[in-house]
Amino acid sequence: VDSSFSALIDNLVGDRCDIAMHAVGVTPQRQARLAFSRPYLSSDIYAIVPKSSRAIRDWADLDKPGRVIAVQAGTVMEPVMKQSLKQAQLMSVKPPATREQEVESGRADAFMTDYPYSRRMLDLTDWARLVSPPQPFHVTDYAYAFAPGDASLLDRVNQYLVTARRDGRLREFAARH
Repeated sequence: VDSSFSALIDNLVGDRCDIAMHAVGVTPQRQARLAFSRPYLSSDIYAIVPKSSRAIRDWADLDKPGRVIAVQAGTVMEPVMKQSLKQAQLMSVKPPATREQEVESGRADAFMTDYPYSRRMLDLTDWARLVSPPQPFHVTDYAYAFAPGDASLLDRVNQYLVTARRDGRLREFAARH
């Protein structure tokens, strides 16, 4: 089922899908409406900027007057950055637009993401540069999400995660992807 972070809860609760497996951050707002597996990942928030950017060299350069910081609508990054940015403008990007397009076009100075997607950007593009926070900024657990009430599927997924962690598959998949 095609989905997005902004449609995540409606798709699960509306029975359009049984499980969300697209790097779903566990937040109190989501926990109030969804069930979650054991976490399989924890990630902080990172910035992606163009390699050519002279304006943003490090984390402290993000929240400056005149800066535009993009986030994908509905992601963990949206409320966190909304609360933390005091001088920069927050741009919430909704599909079909993407954060990447906003930065590449120059309409945004940076976009915020998690560790796995930041690695993907660095591996698949030649224009991206990672800006890491100098200390933990907002670490979030990631897990598979479900509509409440399907205990058998949740139990089976949790059993798989325990086994995959124990036998090394989880680490292998994380390293590969």
